[in-house]
Amino acid sequence: MTTPRTAPGGTWLITPPSDGRLEAALRAEPDVALLDLEDSVPPFGKDTARMAALAHLGAAPVHGSTVLGLRVNAPGTVHGLKDLVAVADAGLRDVVLLVPKVESARELELVAQALKETATGLRVCALIETPRALLRLDDIFASPVLGGVVFGAADYAAATGCRRSSSSLQWARSSIAAAAAAHGIPSIDSPYFDLANLEGLRRDAQEARDLGFAGKGAVHPDQLPAIRSAFCPTDQEVAQAQAVVSAANRAGGQMVRAGGQMVGPPLVAAARAVLDRAGSRTERNVHGGVQ
Repeated sequence: MTTPRTAPGGTWLITPPSDGRLEAALRAEPDVALLDLEDSVPPFGKDTARMAALAHLGAAPVHGSTVLGLRVNAPGTVHGLKDLVAVADAGLRDVVLLVPKVESARELELVAQALKETATGLRVCALIETPRALLRLDDIFASPVLGGVVFGAADYAAATGCRRSSSSLQWARSSIAAAAAAHGIPSIDSPYFDLANLEGLRRDAQEARDLGFAGKGAVHPDQLPAIRSAFCPTDQEVAQAQAVVSAANRAGGQMVRAGGQMVGPPLVAAARAVLDRAGSRTERNVHGGVQ
């Protein structure tokens, strides 16, 4: 396997590998369309689902900017080992491989070792969903094969006995987002599972963005617009960021006043990050000297 690439942020749509699901996911245009061989498939259906998923990934239609992905079973299980062998045999290229139940960097290294001869451009991502993993974030995130991390709130809550609420999960979410930022890899927040509660989804997605996550999972295409909206800066935020960056450019790196606040390097870096999320066209305009 070549040097891993960083996984995309934004919207990650997780779907079973049954007929028609991948095509429907691609029509919704998520940033990542992830076929799931773990929780979406009962034990008796794992072998059939594996063959179907790899066939779908190998023959996927043109999918624009959407990156394809596969969540395998945990490497320490029989089905997880079968998944890795099948992925190696399939020679998948340029896909996200989400590894569940990761609790050490060694697990990621074993996955990479198994795939190194056949996989090209594979983006190995760790699913962080146990208390033990939370205590080992620095070790896991320092792995040179890691291209991104995803928080699994449902399994984490089940393992700790906590509620799946904002306050109960705040420490875990904050820890993951901060550790991922420290290691320069994107972090993706857990899906929101109440499909009927659109306001709850909006609030949960905004909290994830505020904590520093680069994106959020979804379990239904209808959830994507709310997630996109939460992670896309508002017009006011973009205008504010443009003003900060322009003022900093004029000041030549000195402290400067912009929009009623004193602006130094940390605020300039944050403003540039806002413009990065808003789109490369806005960023180019500001760097080109829009006043």
